[in-house]
Amino acid sequence: MAPALHDDLAPLAFLLGTWRGEGDGEYPTIEPFRYHEELVFEHVGDPFLLYRQSSWLVGDDAPLHFERGFLRPGAGPDAVELTLAHPLGLTEVAEGTISGEELSFASTSVGRTETGSAVTALRRRYRLDGDVLSYEIDMAMDETAMTRHLVAELRRAEG
Repeated sequence: MAPALHDDLAPLAFLLGTWRGEGDGEYPTIEPFRYHEELVFEHVGDPFLLYRQSSWLVGDDAPLHFERGFLRPGAGPDAVELTLAHPLGLTEVAEGTISGEELSFASTSVGRTETGSAVTALRRRYRLDGDVLSYEIDMAMDETAMTRHLVAELRRAEG
């Protein structure tokens, strides 16, 4: 039996569940690509959501990217925080706002291992419209200014 949703998570409850769909990636330093994605938001009864993202290339289903982390209410009534680990040798800490069924984040710090990707900043926007969760992610790197990187539309998975 799943624990009761913590009261502080009520504004984020619309995210709960498994979302699947496809997206498009681009960046000035790479060829455009299309990908399948699964995004999962879970709760365990505490005042945070577990976040799990997995993606694969369309066509050959080669693993593309994975993120693991936490989404939690921030200090103010409309504030949210996101902490993520990326397999590219990165950690991402972001703060943002929630307005209805829209979330907006900007990274406040990006940690990198010695061999980690040259990412310096990220911006994320999520929006629920009916049964479609869409998002846009912008990224900056050492040699590239902030620019669009990913756009996707996901639908809540049944069961």
